[in-house]
Amino acid sequence: MGDRKLLNDESRITKKEKNFIKKILKNYKLQVLDVKRVRSVYKLKTDIGNICLKQIRKSRKKPINGSILVEELNKHGFPYTAKYLKTSKGHLFVKHNKSYYYVTEWINGHECDLNDIEEARKCMKLLANFHITTLKIDGSKLKLRNNLKNWPKIFSNKLNELQYFKYIIENKRQVTNFDSLYNSVIDDFYNIGIASMNLLNSSDYYSLSKNANSKKSICHDSIYYQNIIKKGNDYYLIDLDSIKIDLHINDLGKVIRRLMFKKEYGWDFNKAKELIEAYSSVNPLSHSHLEAMLCIIVFPHKFWKLGKQRYIKKKHWNEKKYIKKLNKLIQFDSPQQKFIKDYIEYLAQ
Repeated sequence: MGDRKLLNDESRITKKEKNFIKKILKNYKLQVLDVKRVRSVYKLKTDIGNICLKQIRKSRKKPINGSILVEELNKHGFPYTAKYLKTSKGHLFVKHNKSYYYVTEWINGHECDLNDIEEARKCMKLLANFHITTLKIDGSKLKLRNNLKNWPKIFSNKLNELQYFKYIIENKRQVTNFDSLYNSVIDDFYNIGIASMNLLNSSDYYSLSKNANSKKSICHDSIYYQNIIKKGNDYYLIDLDSIKIDLHINDLGKVIRRLMFKKEYGWDFNKAKELIEAYSSVNPLSHSHLEAMLCIIVFPHKFWKLGKQRYIKKKHWNEKKYIKKLNKLIQFDSPQQKFIKDYIEYLAQ
């Protein structure tokens, strides 16, 4: 939340949609003055200030877990999240048909710019502070998915799907340019995935997971620029819908992996090192953590995801867009190999 960059246009909301939102908000002790859609949520101006309304499907556990976590974080000196509001009857959500709607305060700031290395370093310190504080809380009331010890299975499933994509392409009657290009590099990316998996299995991953399980180590699992809001000199972490039990390096590793594909980073290990050391200055990482995290960073997740979008989800992108996305991944092959070499040298220090 904050001044979002997309979908910040009230005209996109129909009168019917506005009326429905106001109907949902009648369950709260507030008066709606204005409604705007911002990304996947609604920004509501009310008589008690700006609030955020979000719709979720299936799981009512998300707002319950989020609210419990926010309360616990606040108790232990981490106020950098959005507080949840209860209905006039004391509930954390409103159910309508098969959906649930919940409300949090709106953090009046702007999305962080992770492409700016200095801001990214500050955000990594925020993440580290969040992780440390979650270890202090009473998590007995939280009902979270436990992802510990699942990484090998996740890696293996994705590698099997890469083989399946290859089978699909080789059995197509009409092979497109994208199909040919994707198939020509599948083995290369598959081998990177195998190397990542072998490194994971030879690391201290399982002992790290055992230790994290005893502490009930919580991850945010959705660290994107739009979920870190800068307000004044402080940064806030929002959207707690994806929290789960996992190694903290899952959050950090995924952020680094995403950023390395940005032109501002370009698989430059020195920039990744800055982020790692910013995080470690608050929440120190052991050699074992750093070794296991390399597996997350270099596993060909984006290549697998592009194949899934094409051959499983059949996303309606034109051929040009698919090829552009694939070429972007291929062009980073050499820089990524150097990144791995530099990272391993860093581990050896």
